[in-house]
Formats: sequence, structure tokens, C-alpha cells
Amino acid sequence: MKKTIFFGLLMIFTLSTTLAFSSNTATKAATENSAVLAKTENKLSAEEIAVLTARVEEIRNMDKSDMTSLEKRELRKEMKGIKENVRKSGEVIYISGGTLLLIILIIILI
Repeated sequence: MKKTIFFGLLMIFTLSTTLAFSSNTATKAATENSAVLAKTENKLSAEEIAVLTARVEEIRNMDKSDMTSLEKRELRKEMKGIKENVRKSGEVIYISGGTLLLIILIIILI
């Protein structure tokens, strides 16, 4: 029993420390160089999302067989840009594997 508890605690601490010690040097450099960091929210209205989805459907329904590779590449870039804009506007919560395991263990123990 003591061995199981020991290995359980060891696993929890091991999985949780990987996120604590990981750092993103790009964000540190950006915050150190600028005096004031302005965070802008990128919220899209329902009308803007409707326009973007209509454009996506228009691109999907196009006949791409007679297009050049350059035109196809530009359409792919436009689709990626639209996806990125829509993804940024939505609010998503990301949970890592270690955090998920910790939450499940806490629920089981309670």
C-alpha cells in the first residue's frame, strides 16, 4: 500500500513539473523588450463569421482543376488565415495530460 501511494505521488509530481519548468523564450524576449505590452482581443461578430464561412464554402465549391499551382497555393493560404481567425475568436481551454491525470486522481480520492 505504501509503495502504491509513493509511486502515485511520484508520478503526479513528475508529470506536473514538466509544465512548471518549461518556458517560452520568445514570449520572455517580447515582454522584456517592450515597455508596455498591449493585448488586443480578436473577437469576431456573428456577421463576420458568417461571411468567413460563406467564403470557405465558396472556395470549397470552386473548380480547381484549371487553376495554376500558384493560385491553389494562395487559396490554401487564405483558408489557413480564415481558420486561424476563427480559431482565435473562440474561447478554448487547453488541459495537458498531467493536469488531466491530476484532476482524475483528485476526483477519485474525494
